[in-house]
Amino acid sequence: MHMERDFDKQYLSMNHFLADVEGRAFRMAQFATGNRDDALEIVQDTMLKLVQKYSQHPATEWKALFYSILNTRILDWHRRQSVRNRFRSWLNWGDDEGEEAEDLLAQHPGNGGHAPDVKLQDSQFMTSLNVALSALPLRQQQVFLLRVWEGMDINETATIMRCSASSVKTHYARALEKLREKLEDHQ
Repeated sequence: MHMERDFDKQYLSMNHFLADVEGRAFRMAQFATGNRDDALEIVQDTMLKLVQKYSQHPATEWKALFYSILNTRILDWHRRQSVRNRFRSWLNWGDDEGEEAEDLLAQHPGNGGHAPDVKLQDSQFMTSLNVALSALPLRQQQVFLLRVWEGMDINETATIMRCSASSVKTHYARALEKLREKLEDHQ
């Protein structure tokens, strides 16, 4: 009976943790892939791997483990895309779908409390921010999102990204510089 209660607590804790990180992880994956479906698949795969392999670890370790898995899945996706793109170029395959990039702001709930001019400015800023974040190189993008959105410190980010703390600092500084440059009209 005691083991059953511990399992229930662990299960509830894991569910709460996953519900908490799901949205931010999805946005990170969506920025990295530029594709909603691929991002959803990456996040689901990350969640499944965390539950399967690490659910028995202490809850304090889950965040770093989760983002480490997410980062690996995003890198794997980019590697697969590189191979696919190479084959496409060799075979002269084009992307005939003609799909435009999906609006990343579509999932954001509206805030009815602002005046129309403020809403417009916010919308324009968010659109510019999404474009600027999407244009960052992958490592800079991931470091920025882990540091700013997830509030991780340099060492946690370095562990997740499997790089040195100085690399995290460099990527973060470059990301900030590029974002400030792209968003200077909104200051």
